[in-house]
Amino acid sequence: MPLARAALYARGVDIYLAPTWDNSETWIASMRHIAKEGRVYVIAVAPLLRGSDVPAELRGELYGGTDDWCSRGRSVIVAPGGELLAGPVTEREEILYAQVDAGVARASRREFDPVGHYARPDVLRLTVDTTPRSSVRFEAD
Repeated sequence: MPLARAALYARGVDIYLAPTWDNSETWIASMRHIAKEGRVYVIAVAPLLRGSDVPAELRGELYGGTDDWCSRGRSVIVAPGGELLAGPVTEREEILYAQVDAGVARASRREFDPVGHYARPDVLRLTVDTTPRSSVRFEAD
């Protein structure tokens, strides 16, 4: 969701949280790209789930055997330049730790700011409406 990321970058986010179900090989590349694109730290969390973690009455044929991986994890912490600070962790439970410094992210954006000095407001503009809205609206016929 690049436009949502652009809105977050414009708000000055230093740490980007990316929870997901995607646990493919390309997920790590995407997280490294987002870190470098926005010059932010990325904390990407993907669940770890085996077929045996799902109650038998819900498992059915969907998950295969009890050792079938439904989600292999691949949690990772990435630095603003795209370097891996921790992880990826695959097929095991583990807590990731990394030292992060918001000043490093901010300094990195002085080199390249995707919504600041490097942006082209004369050509491109994103407008985000932040007024409160209800997700359900009833109208008379």
